[in-house]
Amino acid sequence: MRTPVGLLSLATASPPYELLQTEVVAAARRLFETRFPQFERMAPVFETAGIHARQAVTPIEWFFEPRDWAERNDAYLNGACALYEEVARRALAEAGLDGGEVDALVTVSSTGIATPSLEARCGLALGFRSDAARVPVFGLGCAGGVTGLSLAARLASAAPGSTVLFVCLELCTLSFRLERPSKADIVATALFGDGAAACVLRAGERGFAQLVGAAEHTWPDTLDIMGWRVDPEGLGVIFAQSIPPFAARHMRPAMEAMLGRQQLVLSDVDRFICHPGGTKVIDALESALDLGQGALDHERLVLAQHGNMSAPTVLYVLDRARRAGLSGRAVLTALGPGFTASTATLLAA
Repeated sequence: MRTPVGLLSLATASPPYELLQTEVVAAARRLFETRFPQFERMAPVFETAGIHARQAVTPIEWFFEPRDWAERNDAYLNGACALYEEVARRALAEAGLDGGEVDALVTVSSTGIATPSLEARCGLALGFRSDAARVPVFGLGCAGGVTGLSLAARLASAAPGSTVLFVCLELCTLSFRLERPSKADIVATALFGDGAAACVLRAGERGFAQLVGAAEHTWPDTLDIMGWRVDPEGLGVIFAQSIPPFAARHMRPAMEAMLGRQQLVLSDVDRFICHPGGTKVIDALESALDLGQGALDHERLVLAQHGNMSAPTVLYVLDRARRAGLSGRAVLTALGPGFTASTATLLAA
């Protein structure tokens, strides 16, 4: 990072429909028990997921009928545009700016197809300038909140004085499906929620924190761990390997290597801010990074209240951490398709 980049604001936004986990498991039993004979054997995942509620862009009844890709993507476009406008307005307001003062727009989303992309669809309503640079990014999955924030910071650092708006938004619930359900579909139904987060960044300013470094690590021969499968019903989740044991085995050496490239070691980090993919993933990260059981408390609370929203989730954790009094050096980290670990290093103001 040429110049430290200040995070001037951070906002989150959730869609309107609240899905209590008790309601979701009842609906899942109704929908899956005749289509997936092993459902009752897997049903405990709804209790062990650590989720009390999550939010969705459609009511739970929407999932009771088969939906094809066109219907799912229409729901994505409608829900995503509404959430994009809401979260972008909040982030800009906190920074004391309006849309016309934004020089570059970085948008991360992997749960639907939008061409033109979301920042273009919402640009008129938000007052974006016609010369604002647009950088839509697809395919990062759960790592998108960290990788996208780092990309936005690099753009800001390369043009000191410019203002960058970063928005990441995922509507994971739209991948819930009735057709040919798999074990991965049951796990996804137990975990996924919808949400959005946004930051305003500018080089050379303090903000509530400065982004001073970033790194990634992609493990070879791991393409099948996480991703999408594409079929006539749309995007269906792939979990070909169990992520918690993978994280427990491989996260520490990867983190040491990523920090090493910034001349840091694990003990230099005052707080790890992690993407809470699930309670077992949180446990694995605490163990791998020697954090101690229960250290990732903000992560557990975000997971309980919002579920796994993919890319925005880690920024919900960051928001909770800063409101609780973020200090010292923090490292944001998330795991995503690739299979990739992504980190961003922050110095709190």
